[in-house]
Amino acid sequence: MRILKFGGSSVANPERIQNVANIIKSYHEKGENFAVVVSAMGGMTDLLIEMSKVAASGSTAYEKTLDFFSNKHREVVMTLARDYGRYQAVLDEIIEGQVELGNLLKGLYLTRDLTPRTMDYIQSFGERSSAFMLSEVLNYLSVPAIYVNARNLVITDDHFGSAKVYEGKTEANIKRFLAENPNTIPIITGFIASTEEGIATTLGRGGSDYTASIFAAATQASEIEIWTDVDGVLTADPRKVKQAFPVAEMTYEEAMEMSHFGAKVIYPPTIMPALQKNIPIRIKNSFNPDAAGTLISRNAKLDGHTVKGIASVSDVSLLSLDGSGIFSASVMAARLFGVLSRKEINPFLITQGSSQHSISLAMRPEEAKTAKVALEEEFELEMKAKLVKPVVLDEKLAIIAVVGDNMKSKPGISGRFFDSLGKNGINIVVTAQGSSERNISVVIRKEDEGKALNSVHDVFFLSDYYVLNLFIVGVGLIGSELLRQIKQQAEYLLDTQYVDFNIVALANSKKMLFRENGISLLNWAEELNKADESTDLRLFVDRMKALNMANSVFVDNTADDNIQMFYPEILNASISISTPNKVAVSSSYEEYLELKRLADLRNVKFFYETNVGAGLPVLTTLNDLINSGDRILRIEGVLSGSLSFIFNSFNGGKRFSEIVTEAQQRGYTEPDPRVDLSGKDVSRKLLILARESGLAMEAEEINIQNILPKPCVEAETVEQFMQALANSDDYFEELRAKAAANGKVLRFIATLEGENAFISLQEVDESNPFFNLSGSDNMIVFTSERYKERPLVIKGPGAGAEVTAAGVFAEILRIGYYLS
Repeated sequence: MRILKFGGSSVANPERIQNVANIIKSYHEKGENFAVVVSAMGGMTDLLIEMSKVAASGSTAYEKTLDFFSNKHREVVMTLARDYGRYQAVLDEIIEGQVELGNLLKGLYLTRDLTPRTMDYIQSFGERSSAFMLSEVLNYLSVPAIYVNARNLVITDDHFGSAKVYEGKTEANIKRFLAENPNTIPIITGFIASTEEGIATTLGRGGSDYTASIFAAATQASEIEIWTDVDGVLTADPRKVKQAFPVAEMTYEEAMEMSHFGAKVIYPPTIMPALQKNIPIRIKNSFNPDAAGTLISRNAKLDGHTVKGIASVSDVSLLSLDGSGIFSASVMAARLFGVLSRKEINPFLITQGSSQHSISLAMRPEEAKTAKVALEEEFELEMKAKLVKPVVLDEKLAIIAVVGDNMKSKPGISGRFFDSLGKNGINIVVTAQGSSERNISVVIRKEDEGKALNSVHDVFFLSDYYVLNLFIVGVGLIGSELLRQIKQQAEYLLDTQYVDFNIVALANSKKMLFRENGISLLNWAEELNKADESTDLRLFVDRMKALNMANSVFVDNTADDNIQMFYPEILNASISISTPNKVAVSSSYEEYLELKRLADLRNVKFFYETNVGAGLPVLTTLNDLINSGDRILRIEGVLSGSLSFIFNSFNGGKRFSEIVTEAQQRGYTEPDPRVDLSGKDVSRKLLILARESGLAMEAEEINIQNILPKPCVEAETVEQFMQALANSDDYFEELRAKAAANGKVLRFIATLEGENAFISLQEVDESNPFFNLSGSDNMIVFTSERYKERPLVIKGPGAGAEVTAAGVFAEILRIGYYLS
């Protein structure tokens, strides 16, 4: 025999009940020998509990809920069995049950006395109604079904709310009933039972699954099928981890560990009778019957994953006791656990420090408050004597647990687990590992649960690739080119580097767009243009932080002076940053150090390679020299791609202002060319080089030669500046001609020597390495102890959206490699 159990979500409405009936009919038509256990319609048990409490409180508001409850059940009969010969009889029986329920609630309203015994009886109306309706729908479909009230077969003690089953008597009842009713398909109420005196009881959390397991054990069933709304036991909660997928097979022990830590597809009491009789359990999806589901058995096949699943408990409180060695005494431990036993509190997790000075217990919040009061009463004298400190209650926590038999004796599992949390800035409050080695659990902050689940799931189940979640501000020349490059390389990088990109948010100066599941790279511009939200950097950062997604990277492609004010809190939220924006690291030295400190503190990356040389490896080369023990003696460079283009092109063929306009049109200059021609942009780059070299330098310490005539300096707008520049073409031509007469060319060069930094327009001849620069090339010359006779030269394009975007892209990939 096979036992089929259908959960509340599978019978939540008429359409779903019809679907379940069709599944059962298909089993019958195949000649299967089976019985069916059914839960109450989805949400109805909670409604029954709510109605009872409201009525017992003296409020008539329960009547409205009762009407809703009644109408839900009548709707099933009226929708699915209107043409059934027994239609009116079935409807009358449903109505009769609702009248009885109404009378019970009326009694609670009058007496204000809601006992566990009464609550169990009231809850029985959910399963009784659903099983009865399903049996009648099946008979209407010519399937020989018989309604079975499990209260007549499953015998328990009188521990209402979670009664203990008398296995011998129950098994005898089940065997006798089946023998007396051959050639029928039993449709059995789950969850409910009764005492030997016939008083209604319930089997506790997951009680319908337990009923299925009880019937399977009594009949030596070949398999139990638990039909729910997912394709089996998943590697993680699919509501929190979108990449979660079904597990093909798992052992009873793995399933119990998963269920203990929140996996809701199965409950430990369900497994025990099946485990004792070695009956396999298969988790099936009633909405996708053809899916294989998950097989739970004694000897499950191992798959390629070390971890079988990741479970979590979303709302946990932590009680901690500290007592300077007092807990080394066995009598104290006995008292502690005695208190919990008397209050019927079962912690999820218990951990004790090796010094035996402290012990921590994770439990449900409502239990934690009760436990705190009880423990403070139990240890009142010890607390007065300061042998035990006051009980500490830490709330708003969650538990994450990785589970798998294949974890046993495998080195490195804990390291990968903790490393994935640490790289995403998730702090561990408490950790514990079971002696079986099939479970590692940690307590973390509740707001980090989703982020932790996704980062750990990526490590153990998606190690073939990792996902980077990008939040991009600035989609102008650099930003749009970056998105183009990502789109162009996405497939290649997924296939070869195993990295996937999820563009979560985009913002320009006018609008911003958030899509947690990703913005399409095919039509991102159109989507952003249609977005409803105006750009608000404060809101953008707040929302990015609130999403709290694993492997998050903030990309600032702007030249905005204000965005850098958000950098500290972004880093503090454990979000890495990549930016070509020079404002942040060229602000005060104190702010520069704080950003680097925060990045180190939060174990994230703050990359700004493109600040100095666009796509050139200037800062990485400098850091490599210093980290390897070299000493920098001098740095010289043409650090501005725009100024390089301007002076490389200024050879007498065009007027100076025409070349500046061309550079502006090509996107080489900053939006305001004065930033380039004033030397301000070069100054920022030289300042960054100085700081990366180890100097505590401020911007005002850099000596900048002004190359602009007074009218250009005094211009108030970009338009006025460009006009003044055109009026000054003769001035610049005189400078060029003078240099040319001496066989030299003009180059705008930045120099750092010792603690001196200066920027000037210089005439250089053929012996100078900057003489042969062309296009928008930058050149940086490092003279060091190792490179004294022949300086190290880095040369290449120093401006343009394409190379700058490529530099940012490379940084994003470096961040990804670090996080993976």
